[in-house]
Amino acid sequence: MLFERFLNPERISMPDFDVDFSDERRQEVIDYVSRKYGRDHVSQIITFGTMSAKSVIRDVGRVLDVPYSDVDKLAKMIPFEIGITIDKALVENREFKDLYDTDETTKKIIDIARGLEGMPRNASTHACGVVITKDPVDTYVPLCTNDGNVVAQYTMVLLEELGLLKMDFLGLRTLSVIANCLELVKKNRGIDVVFDEKMNDPKVYKLWQEGKTFGIFQFESTGITNFMKELKPDCLEDIVAGVSLYRPRTYGSNTKICKRKIKSWT
Repeated sequence: MLFERFLNPERISMPDFDVDFSDERRQEVIDYVSRKYGRDHVSQIITFGTMSAKSVIRDVGRVLDVPYSDVDKLAKMIPFEIGITIDKALVENREFKDLYDTDETTKKIIDIARGLEGMPRNASTHACGVVITKDPVDTYVPLCTNDGNVVAQYTMVLLEELGLLKMDFLGLRTLSVIANCLELVKKNRGIDVVFDEKMNDPKVYKLWQEGKTFGIFQFESTGITNFMKELKPDCLEDIVAGVSLYRPRTYGSNTKICKRKIKSWT
């Protein structure tokens, strides 16, 4: 890939480095990086859980010593919706608004909850972010420990704004499944599977052409399944191009892409 793909004058944000590893061995990678660059130069990153509309109502109700059944009923009036807020729920749910207007205890809970909504509730370690620094990390940001791991007390957004290098070491269960499959094939069939060899079996590509990709990472959704059925890949290059092209900006162009498919995309 071209270096400019990651860093160029027109890019607004710093490049984002995502590297995938087996979720069973991710910690080994972090330990390796710590040994290579020095433990005081490597740190995981803090993340904060915030008070959502439902949880903050439950928390406030508990502190006010309101019976759990009443608080739970109130919290369940908040619609299941991404990005829902208490103010939005008061508009969308008439019963919720009526209870707020007529019940003094409910009004007190909601008024306090509205002031706390969105505030940090707890701190934990980011699922994949790791920061690597030229000088010891504590010369740039404050540190703390979480479950025995050194963690930068600034979130990943602030770390990037400071110009520090953040890398995402993602632990993927899919890679663990593949590794286990390789071991089982070796154990039961005596075959060493080498991914760089025999990549032209038409029976494999027929699975993509028929949409039988459930359980295959990045090919499980209805959208990508239908796209692959239309694309009808018959070589590895088609699959690589297909999964790369299936992005929001190309949704309207998928039909054109399928019509223009050629034997090789390179």
